[in-house]
Amino acid sequence: MGTDLQTITLSTPGKDIESYLSCVHAIPILTPEQEKELAFKLYENNDLEAARQLVLSHLRFVIHIARSYSGYGLPLADIIQEGNVGLMKAVDRFDPNKGVKVVSFAVHWIKAEIHEYILKNWRMVKIATTKAQRKLFFNLRSKKKTLDWLTKEEAEKIAKDLNVEVKDVLHMENRLTSHDTAFDAPSGTDDEGDVMYPSQYLEDKSFSPEILVSEQEVAEHNSEELAVALSQLDERSKDIISRRYLCDEKETLHELAEEYKISAERIRQIENGALKKLKAAMSNAA
Repeated sequence: MGTDLQTITLSTPGKDIESYLSCVHAIPILTPEQEKELAFKLYENNDLEAARQLVLSHLRFVIHIARSYSGYGLPLADIIQEGNVGLMKAVDRFDPNKGVKVVSFAVHWIKAEIHEYILKNWRMVKIATTKAQRKLFFNLRSKKKTLDWLTKEEAEKIAKDLNVEVKDVLHMENRLTSHDTAFDAPSGTDDEGDVMYPSQYLEDKSFSPEILVSEQEVAEHNSEELAVALSQLDERSKDIISRRYLCDEKETLHELAEEYKISAERIRQIENGALKKLKAAMSNAA
């Protein structure tokens, strides 16, 4: 699209972080209709004002994500600023024709910028230089079932899940637990105390509302496209595809052949032809 979002003037979080948060939360939330209208203005006309409004209206979402990374000991203002960069990149690349909301699309870009910032600045993860190590760093705590040291079986399972060596898992755990400030709350600490430890802030990757919403919207969009594509098939082809792929109890070629009084090979030919038509229709819709 090529819109220069760097020219958009934004107030950035500085020393007076509370004032920034207040200003951001005072910005009105766009209605779905307003968001769609602005998105098309930006996408079709490179409207810089539309881009500015889209970015401003989603700054509160960046703050929400940034707070989940506050346990790394880095300034919240800096984390927010990196997230804002990700938001602007997302808005610049957003295609309203895909049928998803800006917030669902932007979450991945925001987190990517924040992750990169953390990896560059937090001294505990200087060893996380490869993709596998970065993945290990951001997932290790969420995969641990307790705050105790990993057992051999747990370490092996995590290593297998994340495609790294067991020694890398143990080394990363050692880095996490040997920090000069306690990473986890000491045993016996009251969970309702005033002191919060970094492990209590780490994002739980096993349940991310933003990602779940994004995946649900994509699934709904794909279902709508599939329904439209199916409506373009003749009744026999539609019935065969539905019973072969979409029903809970899928039927075999021979079962359908017996019902339609034709050969199983003919059913297979009809099925292949229908699948090609569906693929072409959904590709055109995308």
